[in-house]
Amino acid sequence: MPTDESDDDGRSRTPGGGQPPTPEPIEASAPPEFGLVQVWWGDGKGKTTAALGMAMRAAGHGYRVHLLQFMKGGASSVEGVRGEYNAIEALPGISYENIGHYGWHGMADGTEEADHVAQAEAGLDRARTLLDAAADAALDAPLPLDGPPEDGVHMLVLDEICYAANRDLIAPEDVRDLVESKPSGLELVLTGGHDRPDYLTDLAELVTHVGKDRHPIDDGQRARKGTEY
Repeated sequence: MPTDESDDDGRSRTPGGGQPPTPEPIEASAPPEFGLVQVWWGDGKGKTTAALGMAMRAAGHGYRVHLLQFMKGGASSVEGVRGEYNAIEALPGISYENIGHYGWHGMADGTEEADHVAQAEAGLDRARTLLDAAADAALDAPLPLDGPPEDGVHMLVLDEICYAANRDLIAPEDVRDLVESKPSGLELVLTGGHDRPDYLTDLAELVTHVGKDRHPIDDGQRARKGTEY
């Protein structure tokens, strides 16, 4: 039996030798195991939140990450700048863009169906451009943390793309084609939608259903600063 106390309880064999982790400077690095497709869907809160948490984690290791948002162009219930945008600006390695439109599809907010369709299709075209760029990049090597996403990224988050497909703003077949064109080293994360995206589940290695037990919006609570935006 081992006599050393650190060996006795196994702490020496854990990351950090059982000591509390300390932050390190973020330097450009390459992920050794990226390349999966993730799908986060359901009627519960937390799909975008989970994706943003992974994006932050990846950036903390020095990987290049980009967030492309569909259908989040703002509404009267939220402010013009979301908290995640401010946080992304302060964190090296992550960038974002919003191809959304004011309002929300299907709501009585004065927006037109054609406008939502045009924005969603523009988002799909932009996603194709970013996937093509990733295919041309050396994803097994570090990428400049301040480089444009057109130079390649290690993780691409397509936020609310499944919602756009579920609402027929873009064709589910086009989303499937997008996933099938993914380069092998790119971690691709797709979120959104209350309906199960059956058109994707055979292509994804990770499919998570975020189900709602209770949500304050059902009691009339509007979006809250710091939790929903």
